Amino acid sequence: VQLVESGGGLVQPGGSLRLSCAASGFTFSNYYMTWYRQTPGKEREFVSTISRFGRTTNYANSVKGRFTISRDNAKNTVYLQMNSLKPEDTAVYYCNGGNYWGQGTQVTVSS
Repeated sequence: VQLVESGGGLVQPGGSLRLSCAASGFTFSNYYMTWYRQTPGKEREFVSTISRFGRTTNYANSVKGRFTISRDNAKNTVYLQMNSLKPEDTAVYYCNGGNYWGQGTQVTVSS
C-alpha cells in the first residue's frame, strides 16, 4: 500500500497550489479520502474529506471557500486545489485513506 503526495512548494500569500495524492495497493474507490495538515508542535488537523465517488465533501472552517477536494478513481488519485493561500496554511499536508498515510508534502506560504 502506498500513498504518495506531491505538489507542495513555496508560494506567496494569495497564490495557489494543487496537491495530488496517488494511491496504490488497495481498492481506492472503496474509501473516503481525507487531507490533513500539521505544523511543528501541533497536532495533525483535518482539512477536507471526500466520499467514495466524490458526491460528498467536507472542509474545515479555516479552508472553506478557498480549498477544493476532488478525486479521480480511474487514476487512483485525490487532489486538493488550494487558492487564496495564507501564511497560516503553511504546514505539511498528508493524505489518508483506508487507515493508510502518505509521507506528506510541505506547503509554505510566505512573501
